[in-house]
Amino acid sequence: MEPQYLLDSDVVIGYLAGKLPNFGMKTISAIVDRIPNISVISQIEILRFNDIPENEAILNDFVAKSVIHPLSSDVVQRTIALCKQRKIKLPDAVIAATALVEDFILVTRNIDDFKNITDLELLNPWDAN
Repeated sequence: MEPQYLLDSDVVIGYLAGKLPNFGMKTISAIVDRIPNISVISQIEILRFNDIPENEAILNDFVAKSVIHPLSSDVVQRTIALCKQRKIKLPDAVIAATALVEDFILVTRNIDDFKNITDLELLNPWDAN
């Protein structure tokens, strides 16, 4: 089975703005071509700011074409467990829990926010390694 990915909001915004390095753009393009997965938290983070209409249209279009993973009871329980195990911001805990529950690789630039979470596989599209 081909690996599945959960895109963090920093990756979505960087990708749509063309701010990733070439190899990162290619990696994310391949993921997006298969239908991107995002957490409901990333949906909120991506759409919460007022922007110029052209940018808002691009962001709204991306979110509309994504599979948005909600706060299921499994994600809630995993989030609670993560927060009890380590110091982590609630939005990051929800995103990590979503990736763990759905068995996704989390694609993020914020590796330090997630690196100590057991069993969470990470991919940084800004890092060629």
